[in-house]
Amino acid sequence: GDERSRESPAPAEAQMQAGAEGSGRVNRCCWKCSVTQLKKFIWGVAVVLGVCSSWSGSTQLAKLTFKKFDAPFTLTWFATNWNFLFFPLYYLGHVFKSAEKQSPKQRYRECCRFFGDNGLTLKVFFTKAAPFGVLWTLTNYLYLHAIKKINTTDVSVLFCCNKAFVFLLSWIVLRDRFMGVRIVAAIFAIAGIVMMTYADGFHSHSVIGIALVVGSASMSALYKVLFKLLLGSAKFGEAALFLSVLAVFNVLFITCIPVILYFTKVEYWSSFDVIPWGNLCGFSILLLTFNILLNFGIAITYPTLISLGIVLSVPVNAVVDHYTSEIVFNSVRVIAIIIIGLGFLLLLLPEEWDVWVIKILTRLKVRKKEEIPEGNGDIASGLPNKSRRTRPSMSS
Repeated sequence: GDERSRESPAPAEAQMQAGAEGSGRVNRCCWKCSVTQLKKFIWGVAVVLGVCSSWSGSTQLAKLTFKKFDAPFTLTWFATNWNFLFFPLYYLGHVFKSAEKQSPKQRYRECCRFFGDNGLTLKVFFTKAAPFGVLWTLTNYLYLHAIKKINTTDVSVLFCCNKAFVFLLSWIVLRDRFMGVRIVAAIFAIAGIVMMTYADGFHSHSVIGIALVVGSASMSALYKVLFKLLLGSAKFGEAALFLSVLAVFNVLFITCIPVILYFTKVEYWSSFDVIPWGNLCGFSILLLTFNILLNFGIAITYPTLISLGIVLSVPVNAVVDHYTSEIVFNSVRVIAIIIIGLGFLLLLLPEEWDVWVIKILTRLKVRKKEEIPEGNGDIASGLPNKSRRTRPSMSS
């Protein structure tokens, strides 16, 4: 019996050991989950700062470029050509990170399946890539042309309305779920646009600038909705190849437009030495960085944090405009900025946010109901004790 007890532990001890091992595993899993979430949050903060700095920096650098080089379409064409670097940069990340390394040709063929069974054919290029190349060019050109008309703060705020336009188009075209809070956000966006127009007194230059930004936001929303409708969702390699294909379309078919604008002297410069190549390259690099973080940042952090970087670029542009331009932050402009920012934040709420709120409220109600009976039980249990103590004194 002593030998058996030494060899095999008692059932109670075995249960205690199993419980200790189970609790240890749970603690390790919780620790790993917390560390993973912490890393994801830290990366999220870094991505938010990168999105905010690249977006606001590109906007301010474009404003500075137009003082010496008044050619927004040429700047759009030049910056879009840098999209060709998307797929090579993605392939470098694939080589360093992936265990099963593929050749560039193999990776290209695998990513080409995104366009269909036949890959990237000439027909697919003109039917699926060319329309998005046109929308990409219009979005960036209208945005840059608006920077010439109005200050960068108003441009960055009004461009945030593209999130509301995406919801409205998705609700109409893609038959997405109806959400009342997003309708309210869309109303906030429209009200903010009207108030922003009123802030400058309906002058011609401000009205044209606001119309250009709203047009840019609309083209951006149409690009996103059509991409989801025609192509669906894309993986990282497929998205990188698609953006590189847009650069190829830009070189082949959009190059003639800056040439025509130059010879018609719509966008004219005297010599190539006058062109501020530093500003052009700096703007293109910042815009490329912004698009990389926007498209591939979800691999390391939450999409909501990435969207917050766009909102945070508004106060950064406001501070820069306050010290570099003659912008007047009257009450109407401030209220318009707050309304558009609030609408943008409302659009970041997940689809099941109302279910989560109801669950939290029901849990709070259940806790309150559990606390009240416990308190009543303590009081009720105290009354009989007092009565028992007082009865003998009355009989004596």
